[in-house]
Amino acid sequence: MTTVEARSSTTIKTQPAPRNGWYVAAWDREVGRTPTAVRVNGTPLVLYRTEDGRAVALADACWHRLAPLSMGKLVGRDGIRCPYHGIVYDSAGRCASMPAQEVLNPSATVPSYPVVERHRFVWVWLGDPYLAKADDVPDMHQMDEWAGDGETIALQCNFQLVLDNLMDLTHEEFLHTSSIGGENISTSAFDVVHDGQSVTLSRWMIDIPPVPFMAAQMRNKFPGFEGNVDRWQIIHYQYPSTICIDVGVAKTGTGAPQGDRSQGINGYVMNTITPETDTTCRYHWAWMRNYLMDSQLLTTQIRDGIRHVFTEDTAMLQAQQKAIDANPDYEFYNLNIDAGGMWIRRLLTRQLEAEGRLHPQN
Repeated sequence: MTTVEARSSTTIKTQPAPRNGWYVAAWDREVGRTPTAVRVNGTPLVLYRTEDGRAVALADACWHRLAPLSMGKLVGRDGIRCPYHGIVYDSAGRCASMPAQEVLNPSATVPSYPVVERHRFVWVWLGDPYLAKADDVPDMHQMDEWAGDGETIALQCNFQLVLDNLMDLTHEEFLHTSSIGGENISTSAFDVVHDGQSVTLSRWMIDIPPVPFMAAQMRNKFPGFEGNVDRWQIIHYQYPSTICIDVGVAKTGTGAPQGDRSQGINGYVMNTITPETDTTCRYHWAWMRNYLMDSQLLTTQIRDGIRHVFTEDTAMLQAQQKAIDANPDYEFYNLNIDAGGMWIRRLLTRQLEAEGRLHPQN
């Protein structure tokens, strides 16, 4: 088990998110031929699709008087018209026409941001565009290959609190007692490995009773199943704010720890968090599975069940942010279970330092 001295880590100051990184702007299904307003990492954006279906992300503020372009209309093949005075911009943010004059002011532009569509999401890069590489979009390939669905939760808390929550699943034992919690989580050993872009925490629980959610899933695949299971939680963090959790159970003693999961069920909890401001974020999640993949009924049942579980997280995370706001000089204290989240915070701090964006109090 990775050990962490139980000591104060850093003064609680709600930090911004790095600019150089891919963040989800929206689900791909949410972006179409109607301008859509979103906020990513403090920047208001307008999203839309060109006539040929390409997703576009522009700053949501007209060059002229900062009128929100998201209130405007799409024109032509790839343009958007300001709703206030009719200036039209193309998908690169360049002025295409000015109704009030024939000569275009060469400074009439709005920022355009790199966009990549992958894994059912529209991703945007707000930092140095020369550093934006499509290959750096977090790997969420289960979204394309497995069955499942998900939603978005609007949270009144800093995005790092969500990352903390997902990296330390011992909270399931206390916060989710009726669904995915279990008595064996907080006492189970775990391992943490990390590099400059990722952190992985692995935990196995051997020969234990299945929690209600996992027991129901085993009976979906293996009708009449009874008995103990081997349970795994393998949590993969990818910079800057994506966590994919390999979860499942198998009939105990059938070789799951050695790689044979055929006598069990396997799911992936896909999570990617979009910072909006220092104290708000959007939490995009999905639960994907590789069994009974043709059952839309099961997809809907799991999605609705997980939604209920996450309402418990929502209440706790937002209450935690209120406590942080009320105690701005308080210091976090860390336990062994915080090892994964601490490595993420260190990684993000290094990136913020490189960008010169750390709050001066830290």
